[in-house]
Amino acid sequence: MSGPVPFPTALTELTGVRYPIVQTGMGWVAGPRLVSASADAGALGILASATMTVEQLRAAVREVTSRTDAPFGVNLRADAGDAGERVRIIIDEGVRVASFALAPSKDLIARLKDAGVVVIPSVGARRHAEKVAAWGADAVMVQGGEGGGHTGEVATTVLLPQVVDAVGIPVIAAGGFHDGRGLVAALAYGAAGIGMGTRFLLTSDSTVPAAVKAKYLAATVKDVTVTTQVDGLPHRMLRTAMVDSLERSGRATSTLRALRHASAFRKETRASWPQLIRDGLAMKHGKDLTWSQVLLAANTPMLLKASLVEGRTDIGVMASGQVAGLIEDLPSCSELVERIMDEARAALKSLPGAG
Repeated sequence: MSGPVPFPTALTELTGVRYPIVQTGMGWVAGPRLVSASADAGALGILASATMTVEQLRAAVREVTSRTDAPFGVNLRADAGDAGERVRIIIDEGVRVASFALAPSKDLIARLKDAGVVVIPSVGARRHAEKVAAWGADAVMVQGGEGGGHTGEVATTVLLPQVVDAVGIPVIAAGGFHDGRGLVAALAYGAAGIGMGTRFLLTSDSTVPAAVKAKYLAATVKDVTVTTQVDGLPHRMLRTAMVDSLERSGRATSTLRALRHASAFRKETRASWPQLIRDGLAMKHGKDLTWSQVLLAANTPMLLKASLVEGRTDIGVMASGQVAGLIEDLPSCSELVERIMDEARAALKSLPGAG
């Protein structure tokens, strides 16, 4: 009896996975259970490390390794003060892929590549893709404005071909993908695969509370909005009473809330205040951010944790791509990936001129 049929692209050849699908590194969501299930399904599972301590990251990596023999990755914050320690864990534990929410330095890329780790930064603009490609990144994930969490204004269908034409490394398309038709469309644009966050969040393998998943499933496309009131930067999420409250808050109220959340996040990650300040300086570097916006960034992890871990949607927020309005079920990762690949093969066969 034959096993699953591979679907080779430049992404699968680079990372060793069976299918050109990436489960993105969502904070509080992409833990060992989801990552190992995604990897076993043939996708590239990415472990989210920004909300973990260094010790928790090492334990999480070892748990994934104990659950699956398939390749997987770890997502890092390149501007974190302890990024070097986290890179050491990736190298020591034999993790296949390092992904980054922000562009890593040239030296960090070289260190990982020298150890045989595949480096895949995420970007939201062509110039950023060109920069990391010149520094030696193996591939790049490009997220259009439809994607959840921090996002830009340019749609994937406009941004993706720009990046594909600009760089000579594999490009992974993210933002707006949830099925096999989307995978085929991305491949037609020249991508080597797709990245999905919201679609993997809404699986039976995701640890997000059932009541929270139900709110995602009930959402329409119009219920997904972009707000700057969480941390001062554009953030795509479900519109809820909490989001409405944040948008009505004045500066003083927002700052006090941010201070409380900064303190809570410091305790959660066991970081010192000096370390948080250093990370804040790194966030400001090269960006047009005020100190008020940097302080507000402490809102993000704690407000997300309230909903995605504790189920408290009344006091938390729910990052979401626009595709939440199109998703209606909670398959396992295995069921989801096999469905997407079946849909992709059927879409390819239905194209004019296809055999």
